[in-house]
Amino acid sequence: MGMLELRYLPVGMGATNCYLVMNKDTRELVIIDPGDDPAKIKQAVSKIEGKPVAILLTHGHYDHMMASNQVKKEYHIPIYAPGAEREVLADSAKNLSGGWMMKPYHVQTDYWAEDGEVLHLAGFEIRMILTPGHTEGSCCYYIEEEHVVFCGDTIFLESCGRTDLPTGDMSQIRKSIHTILDMVPDETELYPGHGEATTAAHEKAFNPFV
Repeated sequence: MGMLELRYLPVGMGATNCYLVMNKDTRELVIIDPGDDPAKIKQAVSKIEGKPVAILLTHGHYDHMMASNQVKKEYHIPIYAPGAEREVLADSAKNLSGGWMMKPYHVQTDYWAEDGEVLHLAGFEIRMILTPGHTEGSCCYYIEEEHVVFCGDTIFLESCGRTDLPTGDMSQIRKSIHTILDMVPDETELYPGHGEATTAAHEKAFNPFV
């Protein structure tokens, strides 16, 4: 990784990977999927002397966004989400925030990104790639010059995200996995929403959903 310094921390009861994507030169950083534990996220940011500039959501499920509003308020930064995920983010039944003794949670989204759009944040060019399947508006974020993709719950190590939840679709997630793996070089590192990181080459060889 050239300018990119990466930290991640598991947050919430689902151990969601919350990523801190920091520019080594400026210390500016993007927070991806702050699913819970805002105090833990704040502590991690302080430890690396980071300067948050934005929050990016890969999809609307509660375990990827439940600390978004708190983190936004703490740092006075905007929240970006895929435009195709508007309905999921707005509907507590679809984003699963209304169950399991939780209160419905509504993200205060500032910007809706479109498929293929490049976001210029923290000195990086971050391409939003729509990857439906886990939810109808799930996406991945690709930083080509750093050879990294943040996959949300689309691609896991030798697996993929669930498709039995609202708006999920197995045929779509298979297509989305192919979209990513056909787009990026083999050495590209893939950082999922849960579990260990992997590479495009490894998933091409061992992922049963390819």
